Order: sequence, then C-alpha cells, then structure tokens
Amino acid sequence: MAGLEDLRKNWLRPFFFYGNNRISLIGGALTSASALVLIGFWVVDIFGHGGSANPYLGIIFDLVLPGVFIFGLVLIPLGMLLRQRQLKTAGQVPSIYPEIDLRDPVFRHGIDFVIVATFINFVIVGTATYRGVAYMDTPNFCGRTCHVMAPEASAYPVSNHAGVACTECHIAPGIPGFVHAKVNGTKQLMMVMSHNYPTPIMADDKLPAAKFTCLNCHNPARYIGDKLLVKTSYGDDEKNSMTRSLILLHVGGRDNFSRLSGIHGAHMGHIEYIATDSTHQTIPWVGKTNDDGSVTEFVSTDAKGPITGKKRVMDCIDCHNRAAHSFDTPEEVLNRDMSQGSPSASLPFIHKQGLLLLKADYKSQEDAASKIGSGLESFYRSQYPAIWNGQRAQIDQAAKTLSVIYSRNVFPFMKVTWGSHPDNIGHNNYPGCFRCHDGGHNAKGGKSITNDCSTCHNLIATDEPNPKQMADLGLQ
Repeated sequence: MAGLEDLRKNWLRPFFFYGNNRISLIGGALTSASALVLIGFWVVDIFGHGGSANPYLGIIFDLVLPGVFIFGLVLIPLGMLLRQRQLKTAGQVPSIYPEIDLRDPVFRHGIDFVIVATFINFVIVGTATYRGVAYMDTPNFCGRTCHVMAPEASAYPVSNHAGVACTECHIAPGIPGFVHAKVNGTKQLMMVMSHNYPTPIMADDKLPAAKFTCLNCHNPARYIGDKLLVKTSYGDDEKNSMTRSLILLHVGGRDNFSRLSGIHGAHMGHIEYIATDSTHQTIPWVGKTNDDGSVTEFVSTDAKGPITGKKRVMDCIDCHNRAAHSFDTPEEVLNRDMSQGSPSASLPFIHKQGLLLLKADYKSQEDAASKIGSGLESFYRSQYPAIWNGQRAQIDQAAKTLSVIYSRNVFPFMKVTWGSHPDNIGHNNYPGCFRCHDGGHNAKGGKSITNDCSTCHNLIATDEPNPKQMADLGLQ
C-alpha cells in the first residue's frame, strides 16, 4: 500500500498537474485518436472484412499514423516541461500537488477537453484515412500522382480493362498478398522519393498469379471457338495502297462435351517453364505434365549448358502480359488509325512519312509534337504544294493524330520507346508464341513443341486489296 501511495503522490499527482496544459492535452488527444484508428484497422484486417489491398496502405498505417501517435506522445512531456518551467519562473510550484479529484473543476475541465478533442480527432483522422485509402485505390492516384507511371497511365484508359481498378490486377488477396503489397508499395515510394527507380519500369515477376486476379472475372475454360480477325495495312507508296488480311484464330476452350481445343484448350494443362530473362522472352525449358502424371521436358536447341532457374507455372498473363497496359508498334497503330480515317489515306505518302516521323528521336513528347507537325508541314509544302493548299485541315489532323500516337507509346524521360514492352500475344512483332513454339524445343524421345501454324490459326487471305471472303461475309 505504501508503494501505491508513493506512486500516487510522487508520480501521478505531478503528472496530472503539469499535464493540465493545452500542448499536453492536444498531444494526448492526437495519441488517443491515432491509436483508435490503428486498432480499428487491425481489427478489420484480422477479421478480413472491408479491408483494402492498396499497395500504399502501409504508408498510412505503418508510417503516417504511427508518426502522429509518436508526435502526440512527444507533445505530452513537452507541454509538461514548459508548464513546469513557467511555474518555476513565476514561483508558483506547489509544495504539495493537488489531489486527483473529478470534483475539481480544473481537473475535470482538462479531462473533458481530452475526451472531446480525442473524439474530434478520431473523426477527422479516421475520415481522412478512409478517404486517403479510397483515393489510393483509384487509377488516377496510381497513374497520375506517381509521374514515373505515366506510360502505364497513358495505356490504361484505352485498354479493355479501363474500368478495372489497379488493385484488382496488381494485388493478390489474403494476408500474404496484403503484406507483400504494403512492403512493395512502401519500397516503391522510397525509390521514387530518392530518384532511384529503373527506367523503363518493367513488370518482371511482381504481378500475382492469374488465379488470384484474372480468374476473378474471366473463365479460361469458356468455349470461344474460332474468332475472325481482319487486319488492314497500308503501303509506303504514294497512294498508301490498302490491303487486308483475314485470320481465323482458333481460340477454343472447353466445349459442351468437356473436350479441350484451340489455343486456350492446349494451354489449360499443367505447364511449367524456365525463363532466363526478367521479361520472360527467352524460355529454354518447358515441362508439360501428362494425363498419367509423367512430365515431358522440352529443351531449346539454343540452350548452352545445363538450364537452371526458377520453374514457373504457365498461366494467363504469360501470354496476355499487356492486358491493361498495351503499347503499340508504330506500324500497327498507324494502320489502325488510318483505317479509322486519320491520318487520311488521301494524303500522298502519309503512311511512309508518318512512320518516319514516329520513329525519329525526340528529346520529349513536347519536342515530338512540335517536330512532327513541322515535319509534315515541310514535306507537303515542298513536295505537294497543291495538297498543302487544298487539304490543310487533313494535314493538320494527321499531325495531331501522329502526335497522340507518339504520346501514348513513347516516353523519353522514362526511356520507354517502341518495343520497350513486348506483347506476348501473337508472334509478328515480338517472340510471343515463338518463345516456345519455334520448332526448336525438343524432348528426348524426338517429340517437339509444335510450330504448325494451322494449330492456332488459318490464314484465309494475306495482304489482298479486296479479299473475296470479305464480300462473301458481307463485310465490304
């Protein structure tokens, strides 16, 4: 009992006496409010209801709120020290500190202040935290606030996944995914703040497996069957000669009889691979698990020595690796935009000149916009003055379109240029399918991974001005 009485007289009484000042009371309110918000978040996180998987969530709950908590703790002794000095200077330090009594109006006023301030701070901090987390779940924060993500932010709005939040694809569910996201997000923030980030920024192995993300919305087993693709191309001649190619793509899937077919069906088994580069463009080893449980190993003839590395299970994103951030090649995007009317194919050599301007080196996107416009103007002024005088509006529109094409695909400050981000769908512009289906991945028994074109598609027409099949199908 003597020990409790000593604690009350020598510690608790002085603490409450000197702590009854605005600075200490504000510190106590800040500490209490941040502690309540943190505890509330931990409860939600543990029980897994309503929590956010935002990768920057760790910044708030691991850095900001603990910082507010510590700041409040620092204010408490700081206010007490200042009050003690003030009373000493005025000679008002009591020989016996007042009793701790709720009936004391001064003491009760201090307690009331802490309670009210804590409640107000809790509402403010809690609301700000919730709104901050909600904002950080938006593509606007991920792509616009962080300037180094400008390439991805530019490609996202024109992708098929423009309505999907960044966190839906980039963050795996559950505690492991949440912890990884917090650690990785905080690390990325530190890299940006210290200007120590890679250029360009590559996806590498950071994305979670498709079963945690893609399959929440997509069913790879759904039977799609065949899909007709029509590709329009323009020549580099004066008339920008137009041709079309028709491709019947065997997407396949699982039909009503549970039979697997096509591209999706062929890749729905358990397939593993080893890549020797971070972007998985070089794959020297592939392992396919057969129905009887045995594994057939395919080794590339280009492999030198034993193949080592991490075995990865093939899934959707090994082919659909640019699902939401696809960057075009200059040929593809120019052909596509010309087929939609701008640049106008009526402008002589616009395809050839457009490609030359798109592929030129520029210091910045602003520099590109200026030089693309002046380059097109100079060409038509000098080579086709009649076209320049008669089709000025079409030339200006062509310059704007070319500038937009460049601004969506090339970012000099991040060293993102044509081809920086390979797309594994197809095999015309990047290795893609040919990473494995190149005819050079062989098993010990002599079996090879097929490179028969008809397995995946049939070329119905190739670079024909007026394919008869299009007329037969009513497409022209």
